[in-house]
Amino acid sequence: MDFVTPLEPPPVRSDDAPRESATTTRQAVRLTPWVRLELAAASARGRRREINEDAHSALSGSTPLYAVADGVGGGAMAARASRELVHCLHDALDARRIDARSIRDAVLRADREVGRSIARETDSAGAATMALCAGTGVLLSRWLIAWVGDCRVYRVSAQSDEPAQLLTVDDTYEHLSEVPPPGGAHDDPARMVGNGAVSSPNVDRVSLAGGEMLVLCSDGIHKHIGPGEISDVLRGPAPLVRRCGRLLALARARGSRDDATVLVVRREPRHERVALLVATGVLVTALVTALVVTAGGRGFRASHRTPATVETAQIAAVTGRSLEAQPSPRTREP
Repeated sequence: MDFVTPLEPPPVRSDDAPRESATTTRQAVRLTPWVRLELAAASARGRRREINEDAHSALSGSTPLYAVADGVGGGAMAARASRELVHCLHDALDARRIDARSIRDAVLRADREVGRSIARETDSAGAATMALCAGTGVLLSRWLIAWVGDCRVYRVSAQSDEPAQLLTVDDTYEHLSEVPPPGGAHDDPARMVGNGAVSSPNVDRVSLAGGEMLVLCSDGIHKHIGPGEISDVLRGPAPLVRRCGRLLALARARGSRDDATVLVVRREPRHERVALLVATGVLVTALVTALVVTAGGRGFRASHRTPATVETAQIAAVTGRSLEAQPSPRTREP
């Protein structure tokens, strides 16, 4: 599985050489018989960086799985950590059944593999935070999200007056009630992939209705742009990839000097196909019901025993009470 990060510039450059922020953009459309996914991503090297330490999934894979990673530690090892993290996630999950357990296992495996890879090259630190989303089901209306550190996932509704909804909680020292190391801050990420500090990756389930978007981003975006502005920009009339670029530009205008990456998934049902699927389901249900009723009527005429009818009614009543007593399903994974 491919992953995307801007090419690293030569390690040595003159101080007076012009320096422009290397920016990459990607866009794609994923079509199934029932759903259209519009995909776009943009990533820019920070003004204080020699290389972009963020990475994200390519958008053309065979599995509806998308990740953003933010390298931590500085320099080539941070960039390597983010690239290898995205690669490890796709290597473990592409073309396989994806559930909460498989995602947790993939993140823990990436934690080990990234750490070993960097340790073979240098004693320097290298790790990354990450956010991931994976679509499930035929209609791709249910998604699994996962995160470690302070990369975030938002959901943008189709309603024009609603701000983006934050779906994740940053793994910061403050949130985890831990003391940051000397020189660290309370809002720094306390968990990251590649340094062995991940014990239980965060995984949750979310729904995605028609016209809604999932937004994955690094802190170079969300530390400078609020939820209302994220939704305003992404609901604009321009192509989705251009809207992603506008988020980068807005973050820069707000003073972001860090690497910044945003990846957006917009879901749109193919209504004529969904209507056909629903109509087929209704027809099959009606035919099965008719067969059951017909068979039941014949059985009643053959036996015509009142006690059996009373017994059946009692069983149905007990079954109904049992079903009502069942707990409602939870959306969060255990």
